[in-house]
Amino acid sequence: MFKIDKFIKKRKEKIGSPPGTPVYTGEKKEEAARVTVIDYDEEHFQEKEISHVDECFGLKDSPSVSWINVDGIHDGEVINAFSENFGLHPLVVEDILHTGQRPKIEDYGEYIFIVFTMLQYDEERRDIIGEQVSLILSDHFVLSFQERPGDIFDLIRERIRNGKGRIRKMGTDYLAYSLVDAVVDHYFVILEKTGERIEELEESLTTNAKPETMQEIHRLKREMLYLRKSIWPLRESISGLEKSESVLIKKSTLKYLRDVYDHTIQIIDTVETFRDMLSGMHDIYLSSISNRMNEIMKVLTIIATIFIPLTFVAGIYGMNFKFMPELDWRWGYPALWLVVVTIVVIMIIFFKRKKWL
Repeated sequence: MFKIDKFIKKRKEKIGSPPGTPVYTGEKKEEAARVTVIDYDEEHFQEKEISHVDECFGLKDSPSVSWINVDGIHDGEVINAFSENFGLHPLVVEDILHTGQRPKIEDYGEYIFIVFTMLQYDEERRDIIGEQVSLILSDHFVLSFQERPGDIFDLIRERIRNGKGRIRKMGTDYLAYSLVDAVVDHYFVILEKTGERIEELEESLTTNAKPETMQEIHRLKREMLYLRKSIWPLRESISGLEKSESVLIKKSTLKYLRDVYDHTIQIIDTVETFRDMLSGMHDIYLSSISNRMNEIMKVLTIIATIFIPLTFVAGIYGMNFKFMPELDWRWGYPALWLVVVTIVVIMIIFFKRKKWL
C-alpha cells in the first residue's frame, strides 16, 4: 500500500512553534545517533567512528577535507551540539530535523545548506523508500545528516579510501558534488526498476487484465508523482548552485555540476514518459474492461434475440384453447421442432452475414 506520508509529513509538534524551533518530525527511534568521520587530503587518510560528538569538533578548521556523517537526526542533543560548535543557523537546524523538506540550496555565506531526497528501492516490498539528506558545505568540512543508517555513498567512501580518481585532490565542494551526483545517479536505478515493473504490467494488461492490474497502475502513478516531487526542485537547486557566486564553489567544480544538471533533465524526461505510459495503460485497462463487457452483452443479446421468436411460438401453443387444429395432428410435434430449428438456423445465418457473430 502506498503511504501518503511520502508526500505529507505529520508535523503536529511544529504547529504553533516559533521559527527555528529544533523539533524532530520523523519516525521516533530509540537508538543513539551514529557519527562517522573521514578526514583526508592528497597524501593522508583517516576514517573512524566516534563515540563522543566533541571528538570531531576540532576538524572545523582543519586544513584537510573532513566529511562528518550523522546517521540518526532523531537525537536532538547531537544535532544541537553540531549547531553550537559549527555555528549553524537555527533555521538550518529546524530544516534538518523537520524531515520532508523540499529539495533546496541556501547560501549562508560561511557555508551552503543543501537538502535533497535520497531514494532506495526495496526489492521485497517492491516499493520506493525516501530519506531526507541534509548537507552543510564549508571550506574545510562537509556535514551530512541522514534519518537512518544505510545509504548509497559506499562507492564514494571506497574512492576516498583507495585514493582513486580526483576526489582526494579536490576540496569540499567536489565532495558535496559527489554526494549529490551519487543520489541523482541512483535515481536511474530506481527508474530502471520502475521500467521493469511497467513492462510486466503492460504484458499482463494485454493478456489478462484484472482488478489488481488497476491497483498496480495507480500505485506506479503515485510513485511517479513522488519521483517528480523529489527531482524537480533538485534540478532548480543544482541550477542555482551552478550559477552561485559563492567562494565555496570553485570553477573547476562547475562543469561537474552542469553534468548533474543534465542528469536531472534526463530523469525528469523519463519520469514524464513513464507517467504518459501509465496514463495510457489506465485508458487501455478501462477500454479492455468496457470491450469485455460489450462482448458479454453482445452474446447475451444474441441469445435473447434467438429465443424471442421461440418464446412466441411456445406462447401460442401454450394457450389453453380447446379447438386448435395442430393439437390432434399426428406430425404436429415434429413440425413444431422443425419450425423452431429453422428459425434458429435462419437467425444465426443472418447474424453471421451481419458479422455480429
